[in-house]
Amino acid sequence: MTLLRLPRPRGVHSLRGKLTLANVGLLALGIVAATAFSLMGMRHYVLGQIDAELTKSRASLAASHLTMREIDSLAALALVRDRLLPHSGDAPNPDSIFVAVGGDGTVLPVAGLKPTAIQQTLAAEAGDPAALVRDGTPHDLRLRGDPYRVTGVRLADGAYVLLARSTAVLHKGVAKALKLDLTIGSLLLALLAALTMISVSRRMRPLEDMVETSSAIAEGDLTRRMPSSKDTSLEVEQLRTALNSMLHQVESAYRTRERSAAQLRRFVADASHELRTPLSAIRGYLQLYDQGMLTDPDERKRSWERMMAEADRMGRLVDELLTLARLDRQPELRFRNVDLSRLVRDAAEDLRAQQPERPVTVAADGALLVRADESGLRQVLGNLVGNVRTHTPADAPVRLGLERADGVVRLCVADEGPGLAEQDAARAFDRFFRVGPGAGSGLGLAIVQGVVAAHGGEVGVRTAPGEGLAVTVTLPARGHGRDMDDG
Repeated sequence: MTLLRLPRPRGVHSLRGKLTLANVGLLALGIVAATAFSLMGMRHYVLGQIDAELTKSRASLAASHLTMREIDSLAALALVRDRLLPHSGDAPNPDSIFVAVGGDGTVLPVAGLKPTAIQQTLAAEAGDPAALVRDGTPHDLRLRGDPYRVTGVRLADGAYVLLARSTAVLHKGVAKALKLDLTIGSLLLALLAALTMISVSRRMRPLEDMVETSSAIAEGDLTRRMPSSKDTSLEVEQLRTALNSMLHQVESAYRTRERSAAQLRRFVADASHELRTPLSAIRGYLQLYDQGMLTDPDERKRSWERMMAEADRMGRLVDELLTLARLDRQPELRFRNVDLSRLVRDAAEDLRAQQPERPVTVAADGALLVRADESGLRQVLGNLVGNVRTHTPADAPVRLGLERADGVVRLCVADEGPGLAEQDAARAFDRFFRVGPGAGSGLGLAIVQGVVAAHGGEVGVRTAPGEGLAVTVTLPARGHGRDMDDG
């Protein structure tokens, strides 16, 4: 048998690919969010420091109530010039810029120094200094392509001083932090993707084994089961257990169906054979009559009796087959309180009337009520007694016993006839099984087993060659005596 092996799914459309993409996507979102928050926090902190310095410088100048003349004449002008003014006009973008603006917006020289280009650019880009002073909050602007924060203060004589600090360091730091975060994030994503693929492949191995086992089962190997694995999750182990239980049920149902089909084929063949024999006999006698060969009245009478006997035999066989068919359909029995002791005594009286010379012993004193179908139990007793009558000598003793024990009722019909061999006893309840010629239809014990099974009971046989045959019927005891109601 060629095993159908399904290809293992690969790529992003496989489950492992989807799980890997999901994990990588979630981590990427986390990295992006963390990077954004960290960069925003860093920018807010650095800008806060710069704005605090600008605000502090503006507050100091405003509190001093200086004028431009006083600033020029101060002895500490050299210190102011060293710290606030650029040393050379060659530096394109200094970190700090200090510029004085008149009330009309003109750039004023400080300490006799001519304003530099960057100072003039600051004054031009800042716009109305009065509005900047009124706002009080530092603003962003760009000088020669570089970012700055600028604020202003009004002196006592109406002039304005603009203070600016470069934020290029902030932007460079943010760019470096962004590159670092992207580099580390990319490495983490690659590492997570590799680890996820390895982990998912190991976790998916039991499912791949299940796929292989299912393929083998689809090819007809019903004995295969889902293998267990040490590295597995609770859900996969539960799935394996459930699938193995389902496969066991499927295999049992398949075996039962095969066995039932085989029994049905054998049953049909045996039934055809059993019905063909009386039909052949009847057809033969009818042909003799049609050809005028039965001229003697005694021959015609004997032929007529033989045809009636075969017709009766065929009728009984059809009735038994119909009974078995009804039992196979699990009919609804009419359960009621039945005195099984009375049925046993009635069966014994019938046997005594049919074979007066046979010793019959009954051990069923008193009433023993069971919940059962009375007609079914009568048929069980009739078949068991009829089996004794047919297969044992007329003088062989027979014993009918009845007892209640351990919550069940046991009915035993035992004879002292020739008994059965072990291989024959194993097939005693098979349909159409007979020991020797002229032994009936072979359906009696099969009907007994079917009726007892419909009552939820069991049938057993104890026999040996020369030791007789004992058939024991075990029925569940469903209440007794006055505790049970008819119906």
